[in-house]
Amino acid sequence: MYLKKYNLKNKVAVITGAGKGLGKACAVALAEAGSNIVIISRTQKDLNQVSKIIKKFKVKCNSYVCDLTNYNQMKLIIDKIPKIDILVNNAGTNFPEHFTEVKRSNLEYMVKINNIAAFNFAQLCTLKMLKAKNRKKIGGAIINMSSQMGHVGGPIRSVYNMNKHGLEGLTKGMAIDLAKYNIRVNSVCPTFVITPMTSKFLKDKRFKKETLNNIPLGRFAEMSEIASAVVFLASDAASMITGTSLLVDGGWTAK
Repeated sequence: MYLKKYNLKNKVAVITGAGKGLGKACAVALAEAGSNIVIISRTQKDLNQVSKIIKKFKVKCNSYVCDLTNYNQMKLIIDKIPKIDILVNNAGTNFPEHFTEVKRSNLEYMVKINNIAAFNFAQLCTLKMLKAKNRKKIGGAIINMSSQMGHVGGPIRSVYNMNKHGLEGLTKGMAIDLAKYNIRVNSVCPTFVITPMTSKFLKDKRFKKETLNNIPLGRFAEMSEIASAVVFLASDAASMITGTSLLVDGGWTAK
């Protein structure tokens, strides 16, 4: 009885940054839960590979190449999607630099991707969600991919801290505005996960050791552990959860 609440059959989930890493893992997990999938990335080759995996679950999968800093491009894509029930706002990036050495170009690009694009894409998807006449009855879910760095500070991550703390604030504000439509908005906050983005940072043995020492569970997170949290928040099992963060951080922020 209770497990039925995790079933996402007939739902449509949109995932950004879905070509690799966490976005790919989330897309596959949502497909496994029965949702039809729309994946968005900058690279067609990556999208093709993810589409092949998703189609094994006998669900529909559409893919679009998109530059998320291009508002008009985003809007054209959202206009093509007939219905949206779930958004995983996953696309993001990081350029670790000491606060005194942050390059202006990196600062501006990170704000564009991690904050402005996340806001714009969520707004466009929400407007599409609201076109469903029965939205209040069937509900909707938006999951912003945040980070433990949206709750604590970290060395050489001042801009990323700023971005993710901002995303946490956006999550709460969206949740309050959209509650009357039964659209829930939450964030997932992973600790370090070995992905294409983080693997290059973890090649530094000293950094890797210091990072593991900050995780009470003593290991990095698996991508499947983050994807499982996303599926939970997207499902009716989380129907009373909105405006909060699900920290998948191995205890990092508990200290």
